[in-house]
Order: sequence, then C-alpha cells, then structure tokens
Amino acid sequence: MTIIPWVIPIRVVDLVEIALVAYVLYKLYLWMRGTIAVQIFGGILALYVLQVLVMAAEMTMLKAIFSSLSEVFVLAVIILFQPEIRRLLLLLGQNRLVRRLVSSPARDEMIGETVSAVAELSSRRIGALIAFERTAGLRSYVETGANLQAKLSRDLLVTIFYSQNPLHDGAVIVRDGRIEAARCILPVSTSMRLNPHLGLRHRAAVGLTEQTDAFVIVVSEETGTVSVSQAGQLTQGVPPAQLRQKLVEALSLRPTPQPAESVEEG
Repeated sequence: MTIIPWVIPIRVVDLVEIALVAYVLYKLYLWMRGTIAVQIFGGILALYVLQVLVMAAEMTMLKAIFSSLSEVFVLAVIILFQPEIRRLLLLLGQNRLVRRLVSSPARDEMIGETVSAVAELSSRRIGALIAFERTAGLRSYVETGANLQAKLSRDLLVTIFYSQNPLHDGAVIVRDGRIEAARCILPVSTSMRLNPHLGLRHRAAVGLTEQTDAFVIVVSEETGTVSVSQAGQLTQGVPPAQLRQKLVEALSLRPTPQPAESVEEG
C-alpha cells in the first residue's frame, strides 16, 4: 500500500501575503514599543487565549460572558488604541509618491528666520517650543492659546519666548509661514522610552508628533540645547545647519489643500 504524503499547496501569493502580514505586525510592534499600548495588548491577548480555552472546554456560563463582551470588543480596542490608530492613519495618509517637493522664497525666508531665532534663544538659554503644521491640522491646539495671526520673524519669536512676556509659556504654532497662536497647550507624551529627566517642553513636543505629523523644535531653558521631534522621535543637540536641513525636509511636502470654509481637525 502506497502512502501519499499530505502536502499543503503554497502559492507565490501566499508567500507574499505572509511577508506583508509579518511586516505590518513588525511595524505595529515598533510603533507601540515602549508605550502603555504594549501592556494593554498583552492583556487583550491573554483574554483572547482564555476565551479560546473556555470555548474548547464548553464552559456554558463563561461562554455566555465572553459572547456578551465580544459585542463591545472592537469598540473597546478602538478607544484603548486611539493614539496608535490615529498615528498609523496619519502615516498612511502621507503618500509621498504623489507629493511634489517645492521650494519658494517665502518658505526659505521663514526657515532662515526660524533658524536665526532658535540660535539666539539657544545662546541666551531662553526656553522655546515651536510647532510647524504639516498635513494634519492643528486647529484644536491653536484654540487653546492666544490668537496672533502674525508673519513669522526672528524678532517676534524671540520676543514671544522672552521670560517676561506673558505668552512665553506653552507652544507657538506655525502654519504657512504665519504664527497662528502662542501659549498653546500640547499633549504630553507618556512614552516610557523617553529620558525620565526630560522636562514638559520636550514631552509636549514628542506628544504632539505622536498624534500628528507636525515638526516641533524645542530649546532647553536649562542648557540651551536645541532638539527636534518628528513622528514621535526626539533628536537632541541639533546644530543650526542640521536644523535648517531638517526644516527644509519637513516642510518640503506640499500640504493637502484645505477649502476656505473648512474647519481643520487637530
């Protein structure tokens, strides 16, 4: 009697699908690593394993409980992982293949004024927090501060963050070369990856870039060190030449046009 071995047919598309799923799971892990989302995911996974065991053991009462919980499971996941889901959707929405690199005298002037202001603030050890809006609207954060609607300039930035100015606390938000508002309140990051000695300015910079695609500059009041935050990452000790280059790269993507009457969501 000849025994024919059981072979599972594997297509090329199956291998591609496995690779894509593995890549997506790896990226999700990198985005959640060092945050409380990892602990929440571990708890959800434990509940799922327990549910499988309950179903396999035919435990009637526990099956009924898990069945009722499954009805709100998806909603609970969306609420618990809201920051991570929002960040993922923002990253997916930044389609670099269809965006064009642009360069304009107005943008170059704004970058020059910003770098000059940051250099002076750093040399005088004046704390500063400057957020640049990109494709994700920051209106909800603008509304927490004092509305300015002024053209960005070196002197204005230095004046705003001068310690005797009532607007120096909080963040300045910049959109299309204009200072929309000052003294704005930004979300503070709770990431465990950050240095525990970082102050609120740095944590606010990271917090905003975790939830939006903004580009944020931070000047330390204690040391004068210049840092930048983008995509939830903080880079410290950035010299003026590198700051200029990072600003050019961050602001070179053309934002999605907004209708005049629309309200942007932060």
